[in-house]
Amino acid sequence: MSESVNLPALGESVTEGTVTRWLKNVGDRVEVDEPLLEVSTDKVDTEIPSPIAGVIEEILVAEDETVEVGAPLVRIGDGSGGGGSTDVPGADAEVEAAPSAAAEPSAPAPSAPAPSAAAPSAPAEPAPSAAPAPSAAPAPSAAPAPSAVPAGSHDAPAQAGSNAGYITPIVRKLAAEHGVDLASITGTGVGGRIRKQDVLAAAESSGSSASAPAAPTREPLEDSPLRGTTVSMSRLRKVIAERAVVSMQSTAQLTSVVEVDVTKVAALRSSVKDAFQKATGTKLSFLPFFAKAATEALRAFPIINATVDGDSIVYPDTENLSIAVDTERGLLTPVVRGAGDKSIAELATDIADLAARTRDNQLKPDELAGGTFTLTNTGSRGALFDTPVVFLPQVAILGTGVVTKKPTVVTVDGEDVIAIRSMVYLALSYDHRIVDGADAARFLTAVKARLEEADFDADLGI
Repeated sequence: MSESVNLPALGESVTEGTVTRWLKNVGDRVEVDEPLLEVSTDKVDTEIPSPIAGVIEEILVAEDETVEVGAPLVRIGDGSGGGGSTDVPGADAEVEAAPSAAAEPSAPAPSAPAPSAAAPSAPAEPAPSAAPAPSAAPAPSAAPAPSAVPAGSHDAPAQAGSNAGYITPIVRKLAAEHGVDLASITGTGVGGRIRKQDVLAAAESSGSSASAPAAPTREPLEDSPLRGTTVSMSRLRKVIAERAVVSMQSTAQLTSVVEVDVTKVAALRSSVKDAFQKATGTKLSFLPFFAKAATEALRAFPIINATVDGDSIVYPDTENLSIAVDTERGLLTPVVRGAGDKSIAELATDIADLAARTRDNQLKPDELAGGTFTLTNTGSRGALFDTPVVFLPQVAILGTGVVTKKPTVVTVDGEDVIAIRSMVYLALSYDHRIVDGADAARFLTAVKARLEEADFDADLGI
């Protein structure tokens, strides 16, 4: 007696999904709610848990195959073997189309072939893998696959010598700093991925954190295994590419930049960060201050928070803040809803939660929809500023650069002097169809004034 597991609904607007990786093979036993496979959609990548317990008798959909919601994915029975064969649709074509492990369609970019999901991404760091790569058409009569699941041939290289799979540079650096052998760690992320938390736990259990090098030496950059290879775009990368091109072709985008003195914000942050973390469980970065200042300015200058609907301009009555999150699969923008009404503690908590779940591939599809304005922290990777792209239907995006100390002219007691100040660039890209340069300047000036004044004590929320 066997039962089929079908592709469940993954969001209101999601009608289909692409199987990116099977987590189980034919013959494996699964329990209720145990992950069976990873699926990629236009909205999000996610794991599909088993609704029943039993033994996998037949896999009905090959990796990289796209099916509609409700389509049968796998047959699970009692292990009696009545469910059928271990053949996987398109198995021959997949084997022929993958001459090398580096050409694996589901490999996250830019990384070695492995189970994936986003940046610092992640996933989980954070991250899932999305990959609707155009797969070879199934042969008219597919011979039995050498492995029960196509994922078997893909995953082998990633597991060789280690159970870590793809390891992000941040995790590698952290392991080197604490003297942790990555090959000895069992990852707790998606597909056994090793996360920062796993390294820290291993360091703490071995007591190696206390013996971290006093003077860390420079870590040479590692050559990427992607050099000299050709890989198919993931489903997510295709969606990002298409939307970016549509946005640039159908809008008139330009960018305005201001430089902001955040010395007072830095001082406030330093003075309350311990109490803040104790009260909220979240580290206090500059980003919640930027988010608070930006959402307040959006309420005063709603054109920056508007959308275009034909010949009409729609002004939302709420500020839903999209936060750009870097993942192994690409850029995702989960939404903090009602951000204009939240305290800094609430913003910090929501941002940290969304970012972590984005990188760990735990987002619900609807959490990526409904944003009215985007905040992207390009400074997290050391950039002074960039000119971010506005994605429809929004009309503006604010990029925050790295906070750096530099000599700056300030006025003290009526005289100009040079002082060391904490400075940051804020870059606002906007759609010139409805947002004028003066609108952008007024918005940026308001954000700048709020940050330089740094009167956030009453807004901390702790």
